[in-house]
Amino acid sequence: MAISLPSLPEQLVAANKATFDTLFAVFNSALDSAEKFASLNVSSTRAAVEDHIPGAKALLGAKDLQEALALQGSLAQPQIEKAIAYARSAYEISSTAQEELVKRLELHQSEVNKSVTSLLESYSKSAPGGSQVAVAAFKSAISAANSALDNANKAARHVANITEASVDAATSATVRAVGAAVPAKRKAA
Repeated sequence: MAISLPSLPEQLVAANKATFDTLFAVFNSALDSAEKFASLNVSSTRAAVEDHIPGAKALLGAKDLQEALALQGSLAQPQIEKAIAYARSAYEISSTAQEELVKRLELHQSEVNKSVTSLLESYSKSAPGGSQVAVAAFKSAISAANSALDNANKAARHVANITEASVDAATSATVRAVGAAVPAKRKAA
């Protein structure tokens, strides 16, 4: 009995269209993230320049070294806090982009799996006798690959959560350390 392949071209066209749509969505998501990073960088640079001008003028007007050191210490705290806020914003943008990418790729993988499974089902019905073992082996391989991918995604999410918690802890520790150091410098001056 010959295998009938009447719908293979249509299925390949549909699969290629779905892949193109996914790649286009990923591309647009990457452009959106790049736009957010550019906006963040422009606004941060503008704010840094605007914030540094009064501080530089005050330092130039210092009457002695102690006054200059005291001014320098008072200017450091807000700049460190702004740098931390910038890092958080950049992390949020990249984190959001990664989440969108993973969701799109998982959805695409799910659609591809459904298509392959459907194709296998339709062709196994008209396959020659004894080919059920090959079809079952292929289905088993797909299932194992999906399981491995799910495990890898879970591990990646776990690592991302740990990283986020570590970044938050380091940020809080840095802000506390700088906050404690600035008053100590003022007392010493």
